Amino acid sequence: MAFILHIESATENCSVAVSKDNEIISVITENNTLRHSEIITILIEKILFESGIKYKDLSAVSISAGPGSYTSLRVGTSAAKAICYALDLPLISVNTLYSLGFKTFIPKSENSYFFPVIDARRMEVYGSLFDSMMTPLFENLPIILDDFDILKYTGKNSTVFLSGNGAEKTKKIFTETSFINTYLKCSAENLVLPAYLKFENNEFEDIAYFSPNYIKPPNITLPKSKLL
Repeated sequence: MAFILHIESATENCSVAVSKDNEIISVITENNTLRHSEIITILIEKILFESGIKYKDLSAVSISAGPGSYTSLRVGTSAAKAICYALDLPLISVNTLYSLGFKTFIPKSENSYFFPVIDARRMEVYGSLFDSMMTPLFENLPIILDDFDILKYTGKNSTVFLSGNGAEKTKKIFTETSFINTYLKCSAENLVLPAYLKFENNEFEDIAYFSPNYIKPPNITLPKSKLL
């Protein structure tokens, strides 16, 4: 029996969950917040208390590994590493886009594709595309929507399951594609099954060297006084 703490901080949502093996016990999600560094430890303490689980009961910690917001990913990763270091627990990473696609996956859905996308500002998203067997056709790409041809991968007679916080603006661009509007957003709940499968296979990260998949460096702007 494995109790796993899950931390999702890749986007504007800050979310934690606790699972017993592959079944979720509890999940807490703070939507549309940019206060990850302020609330993440509070959410962890709250969910463990409400679940009746102590830190010493945990078997592992899983983290949403990106792509996503540079700062948010760093906050979640730091919290996960601190717990793993302190309690000598294994760290499990789950690709954020895979967790979104996997959550919307429908077995035996012929001629269907699963397209999780995370908003990367302006007309860009971070995306992965999976076929009807959840085999990736491409993974973790920065996609400029105006220049991207999804029909190259799916054809015209297919159904595409959209998910992620970049889904709505993606749908507006690809008008010739038949989309199923799942619009699922990032949540620690999405990590439960992928993380458990990795736990069972002992697929753990090196805590000292693990870094999230940012895809791009942070967009740092200097104040005007520094530019003069």
